[in-house]
Amino acid sequence: MIETPMGKFYSDKVVTADKAVAAIKDGATICSPIFGLAGWSEEVALAIRKRFLETGHPRDLSIICGSAMGNHKDKGPHVLGLEGLLKGCIGSSTHAAPSIVSMIQENKITAYCLPQGVIVQMYREIAAKRSGMITKVGLGTFVDPRVEAGKMNDRTRTEPDINEVITLGGEEYLWYKPFKLDVALIRGTKADEHGNVTMDKEGAALEALPVAQAVKNSGGIVIVQAEYLAEAGSLNPKNVKVPGVLVDYVVIAENPHENHWQTEALYYEPAFSGEVRVPFGALPELPLDERLFIIRRAALELPVHGVINVGIGVPDRLAILAGHEGASDLLIFTTEVGSIGGVPAGWPNFGMVYNNECFIEHQNQFDWYDGGGLDAAFLGLGETDKDGNINVSKFNGRPIGCGGFINVSQNSKKVVFCGTFTAHGLKVAAKDGRLHILQEGKVRKFRDRVEQITFSGKYAAKVRQAVLYITERAVFELIDGEMTLTEIAPGVNLEKDILAQMDFKPRISPNLKTMMPELFLPKWGRLREILLSKQ
Repeated sequence: MIETPMGKFYSDKVVTADKAVAAIKDGATICSPIFGLAGWSEEVALAIRKRFLETGHPRDLSIICGSAMGNHKDKGPHVLGLEGLLKGCIGSSTHAAPSIVSMIQENKITAYCLPQGVIVQMYREIAAKRSGMITKVGLGTFVDPRVEAGKMNDRTRTEPDINEVITLGGEEYLWYKPFKLDVALIRGTKADEHGNVTMDKEGAALEALPVAQAVKNSGGIVIVQAEYLAEAGSLNPKNVKVPGVLVDYVVIAENPHENHWQTEALYYEPAFSGEVRVPFGALPELPLDERLFIIRRAALELPVHGVINVGIGVPDRLAILAGHEGASDLLIFTTEVGSIGGVPAGWPNFGMVYNNECFIEHQNQFDWYDGGGLDAAFLGLGETDKDGNINVSKFNGRPIGCGGFINVSQNSKKVVFCGTFTAHGLKVAAKDGRLHILQEGKVRKFRDRVEQITFSGKYAAKVRQAVLYITERAVFELIDGEMTLTEIAPGVNLEKDILAQMDFKPRISPNLKTMMPELFLPKWGRLREILLSKQ
């Protein structure tokens, strides 16, 4: 029974959060569709935390999340990061949950990091009781068992591998083994008394359906957090994303404005759920800084009418730049959570999209990506090395995670890594179309060897993938497996500003070019013209 402003409803499924979490047993494995705060059942998670602090149960839980776990502060799986409550973690991206990051670093829990696409696709394999995921995604990276097997700390290194290399038809693949699943925490907008769930106000459907199917077929329980309770049979069946037959408990959020956020930054933006289209003049302005110089140069690599993915960090401004330049109609931006078309938003609303054309589910998007559906991907450049490897997943021992980076970077026809040449303190200015380095960053990003391999340059060279590395002062390409300098910015000194700031000496193209001076002017306005000229 649950009390609402409209009275009392009697249903075996509609319960309080406290009653729902009382069904979670010690040692259970919990899984949840999540992207930042999208899809996350915060009110249910807080009830788990409360029960543990009051009773010591449930304890020794493991959690599986396919994507970014929270808001980097106080919401999301972070609330479950208590010693005794949490025993283990499998995720693609942990850095948004500070308490869990600390537990990993202090070796208080086991922790595996796997590619986002692998995790969200794995639920279908578990639901169908198949033998796991067999894919080339991850070969040559830190998730390859010949490298680190995705193990994120010393405690986990003594644990069994959860994947292995196999050979089929003379080719190497990674076999990711199925997970144990006991509890699903999923979220929707409306739930009826039978447990049918819609996602009208959600910014993404994520992998809620396969998660529910996998847990039910594993003999577990499915808990749904919804914002509104509907009468049984009143929902449009075409809008139901998770059928009630898969749902054990429905929890109606008592405080949705605090515990039912659409993104990391806000409770609700109707544009992100497709209910409002915004004029492009409403897009945020971009400051004239090193990031703008980088994405202007990267924009020259945009494929007209091609399918594109942009990652978090420097490249997440690329779609906004295209909008300001009046070129959005020439491009098809997508997000890994399932959006196609429109203008992807940057962090802290990363993953959401303005004016998109359709939503598909998370796991289906990765089917398309893994099969080569991306014409170009624009991703962050954390650090790189002489072999063209990229690291975005671990820095100074801090576990960040790979997110969808491995799936996207490995399978896109062209991948463009975007980032500053140095970090921590870099200051630049531009005048009359020339770049001036006012202060060098304290940290070199072009290293002899990256701390962790999130993208394998050797694998890319083997499959002849087109790979570029774009910074504010230089452009490199992976040519015949060698990092090759192909462009430098006007005003930049090759020896002082580039070669002296690298741990290795790159190959220098005999046709070394100067980057377009207009990229460094206060106003540009030529992207549409340039892209159309490439057709």
